[in-house]
Amino acid sequence: MQEKGLQCHSRKKKWIRTTNSDHGFRIYPNLVRNIQINALNQVWVADITYIHILVCFVYLAVILDVCSRKVIGHALSRNIDTNLTLTALRMAIDKRQPAQGCIHHSDQGIQYASTDYVKELEFYGFQISMSRRGNPYDNAYAESFMKTLKSEEVQLWEYRTMEDVKKRIPYFIEDVYNQKRLHSSLAIVLHASLRRC
Repeated sequence: MQEKGLQCHSRKKKWIRTTNSDHGFRIYPNLVRNIQINALNQVWVADITYIHILVCFVYLAVILDVCSRKVIGHALSRNIDTNLTLTALRMAIDKRQPAQGCIHHSDQGIQYASTDYVKELEFYGFQISMSRRGNPYDNAYAESFMKTLKSEEVQLWEYRTMEDVKKRIPYFIEDVYNQKRLHSSLAIVLHASLRRC
């Protein structure tokens, strides 16, 4: 390629910031560090990502149950606001009806720290937990799901419209990830655990 004067040209991927921690709302301590998770509705993790369509970005909020690794709540919107995260939270609550004391863990973003979101969590008796600032490892389960979503769905499709995203993303979450992809990864972990016993 050097001899012929050819150069590799790769498109730079746009990066969108989804976490705004510069706000005056309360920041909660991290309750999930070094915790043993062995029951459904013990710990839920929440996160937001962006998805590029033809002329703009849309946003996806998800909530996962750490014990099952299932996505139990999700929402899509053109706006990255508290309504987006509340919609995902309400879906998860409707599905699971958790007992009081379930830990809700997220980053320190304004969508999770806002008055309306915190009021909803307090109303249902959640313990509120947040990652340390700028530390994605504190929310590794949610980050891992987002990585899987991007590599196995988003990067394989060129979404043109919001309708394209609304068709594909719920299908991937419910029919591919929750039903097939998730169980195959858990089976690998279980197999490795059994070999160590």
